[in-house]
Amino acid sequence: MLDRLFRRRREARAVADFYLTIAAQARLPAFYRDLGVPDTLDGRFDMVVLHVFLVMRRLKGQGAAAADRSRLLFEAMIDHFEKSLMEQGVGDSGVGRRIKTMARGIAGRIEVYDRALADEGEQALEVALDNNVYGTVSEVPPERLAVMAAYVRREAAGLETQPLESLMAGEVRFGPPPGAGTD
Repeated sequence: MLDRLFRRRREARAVADFYLTIAAQARLPAFYRDLGVPDTLDGRFDMVVLHVFLVMRRLKGQGAAAADRSRLLFEAMIDHFEKSLMEQGVGDSGVGRRIKTMARGIAGRIEVYDRALADEGEQALEVALDNNVYGTVSEVPPERLAVMAAYVRREAAGLETQPLESLMAGEVRFGPPPGAGTD
């Protein structure tokens, strides 16, 4: 029983590290500097959600262990957001309500992104990105949406080529953001 507890803790720590690796990609300055993603809490939240979604999408339908890893990854993201709210000074009574709202928003984004990627055209994905990643921007140049949509498709395809065993081991490779210079 003690061994199982330690194994769960090790797995939770490994998944938390995996989440941080994914979040690091979402925080690359090129997204904000070159692609105009708002460098705000909302913009960073949406970029993290987008990248976690891409990994969860790759794990989908790959068996029970992958489904469990995907669930733990989602939980690690929620836990990170919860800790961030507490660090910002949100009181205990407000954290639960905000996390519940965030979780519903994340679930909606996941559904929209999944449908948009299944659509061969670019319009659905561009609309999803415009509504979420660029949701607080009044007007997004169409070329930025096109570049971001191409990045998302490229990363989804790249994740499909990564061995499931690597992802299960917490290893993920993303390409550079479009227009990424020296960061």
